[in-house]
Amino acid sequence: MVDVHSKAVRSKNMRAIATRDTAIEKRLSGLLTECGFAFRVQDATLAGRPDFVIDEQRCVIFAHGCFWHHHHCYLFKVPATRTEFWLEKIGKNVQRDQRDIQRLLSEGWRVLLVWECALRGREKLSDNALSERLEEWVFSGGNYAQIDTQGIHAINENGWQTPPES
Repeated sequence: MVDVHSKAVRSKNMRAIATRDTAIEKRLSGLLTECGFAFRVQDATLAGRPDFVIDEQRCVIFAHGCFWHHHHCYLFKVPATRTEFWLEKIGKNVQRDQRDIQRLLSEGWRVLLVWECALRGREKLSDNALSERLEEWVFSGGNYAQIDTQGIHAINENGWQTPPES
């Protein structure tokens, strides 16, 4: 399939994609504020520049876009054009994410990934469900977990999802 845009138009469109203050980050920021958490945003001194840092609980939260970080959900679609390029680029993002998360864990930080599909789209979680999951994880003491459309799931040291936390 041929791209419907010229190379210049496609490049302009891609440059316009925000790297901070995205819609999912804004929604997550609002939920964290409503929960009463004091947090910092985009700390460049930490590996991966976490979207949110809650110092009091020594935890970081990433708001991951399902496309850019290759989440296995309905929001991720393999591009029809330049497929090899995009899969390589996204694969590098995933490798960098894994490296950064391992570094944060080794430095004693707790890590939570909140996937875009949990924050927007037809299967998104309600504000109440998201707030409950956020509070549950921040105060649980778990080291590494993710929130997606199915709720919250612990992730072990090897990066494998474990059964949902109750």
